Amino acid sequence: MRKLQITNGMFIAMVVNVIFAKAIGVTQGVLARAIGQDMWVATLLGTLQGAAMMFVTYIVLRRTPHLNYIELSALLLGKWFGKIIALLVFVFFLGEFGPIMITFVYHLKDYFLPEAPVWLFTVSSLIVGAIGCYYGLEVMGRIALIGLLFIFLLNTLIILGSTNEFDIRNLLPFLEHGFLQTAAASLHFDVDWALAVMLGALIIPYVNGTAARGGQLSVISVISILASGMLVIIWAILEGAVLSAEVTSQYTISCMKLARNAHIGNFLQRYEMIMIALYSVSVLFEVMFCIYGSSVSLASILGLKSNKTMILPVCLILGVFGTWIVEDHFRAIDYLEHVWPKIALPIAVGLPLILLGLRLLLRKKLDGVASS
Repeated sequence: MRKLQITNGMFIAMVVNVIFAKAIGVTQGVLARAIGQDMWVATLLGTLQGAAMMFVTYIVLRRTPHLNYIELSALLLGKWFGKIIALLVFVFFLGEFGPIMITFVYHLKDYFLPEAPVWLFTVSSLIVGAIGCYYGLEVMGRIALIGLLFIFLLNTLIILGSTNEFDIRNLLPFLEHGFLQTAAASLHFDVDWALAVMLGALIIPYVNGTAARGGQLSVISVISILASGMLVIIWAILEGAVLSAEVTSQYTISCMKLARNAHIGNFLQRYEMIMIALYSVSVLFEVMFCIYGSSVSLASILGLKSNKTMILPVCLILGVFGTWIVEDHFRAIDYLEHVWPKIALPIAVGLPLILLGLRLLLRKKLDGVASS
């Protein structure tokens, strides 16, 4: 049994944090360009799809709650297969660091520090992320709880500040492009929950009482995705109704445009600084977990018992890749909208389904492990 344990609340907070930052930061602009005012419908469909895949992740790990995806793969087909899965996990987190840096850097550089070099943002975020990763999942879980509180505060402020500008006519007509095209556009939001699915693949074995309360954990896993989706849908509806889909589609960081429009009375005007202050914890948690997932998978490939020795090498790799992505704005947008979905979704969707199939085929082997 694993000694390190995180609470159900920490697990839910982690899931919400890894989805929220990018989903309201850049994904809504992508959805607005793809499907117009029905971006909130696409967000809703993506949330339901994410809940389904998180449930599949739980089903895969249910019989062996003490093993993550990499360890389970090694148990099913041997160490070589475990290393192949670890390599896929590493590729996922390496690729995911690009969208995370797009979200983090463009928020700060475009709106507050336009003269600052890109490497300053990547290095500073990696330093904070490496420290959090080094101190382990319990510390990261506490940071996620703080981030969750900030998310609730930010959502409360944005709702209060956008009420006067809300125009439901901007959300009409409903399903203008049809259900199928809207469902296809929801794949862009599926890329955000893909990170949550990979988080569950590595974190579920550490959740307190996983073996004793498997059924309850499945409910918690699905609720975490649904809660994340509801928090994001608020922004999708507000951006569509306040800014309109046409305006939202013109911005890479559309949430900052909404924050600039928000105000409470004559005193509290323009939320940019408030938004960055409340928003940054979630982005930095994403960086932390990206380092964690990359270091765990690389340590598994190299046969190391601890991931801490891999934190520095991983930071160097992620830093070079992240800086290269965000240095060119056109490259970043092309990667975000066209390249990364083709990498992320096959891994995040295919990996749980492959392991589920292997789990069913090799049921007797897992029964022996579970009984022991």
